[in-house]
Amino acid sequence: MSHRIMLVDDDARIRTSLRLAFEDEGYEVVDAASAEEAVDRFAEQPSDVVLLDLMLPGSDGFECCRELRRMSTVPIIMVTARTDTHDVVAGLEAGADDYVTKPFVAKELAARIRALLRRSKFAEDVPEVLRFGDVEVAPEEGTVRRDGQEVHCTRTEFRLLCELAASPGKVISRESLLDRVWGYDYFGDGRLVDVHVRRLRTKVEADPANPSHILTVRGMGYKLAP
Repeated sequence: MSHRIMLVDDDARIRTSLRLAFEDEGYEVVDAASAEEAVDRFAEQPSDVVLLDLMLPGSDGFECCRELRRMSTVPIIMVTARTDTHDVVAGLEAGADDYVTKPFVAKELAARIRALLRRSKFAEDVPEVLRFGDVEVAPEEGTVRRDGQEVHCTRTEFRLLCELAASPGKVISRESLLDRVWGYDYFGDGRLVDVHVRRLRTKVEADPANPSHILTVRGMGYKLAP
């Protein structure tokens, strides 16, 4: 069964061109011209990935992303004409998994979508439950618990946490995490890792400002304290 992509953009020409390109790749495509329409359509017909433009009439892409994130863990790629770091980080903080800037290369966008749709696979020798401190991660079940209470994570946050938890005490570089979690090589952006780590800390750390589980190793990457 083909994956369904939702395109959210107020420019009808862009929606038409992307629809044709994605349908040619075998995807089912639904579209929306506003944030409000996107939220309503997603509630009626959930998609497997959302391509969301930042500049929308009425509610902007940031608010749309937050609304979709309240409803689902669906992978969200934000599209922006702005390359300002603040806008990129704000989009990721709103709950997006990735971003692309206009004008974008169709092949790169298709690769990013394939990577987000790809499920992470773990080695057979990874334990059924990964534990660190008061946190338990169950890769097979797709669940995270802290102090026995389930913690809500997006798919990307969960994959990132599993990668760190599978190698406790080992420093993993941003480049390696981009490859393992996002499936990106040369066109990856380390900010994706940094923002998702920051979001994860708010969920699994007692004091996110002074983490005891997910540690930064300056100049090298991140590690999970065993």
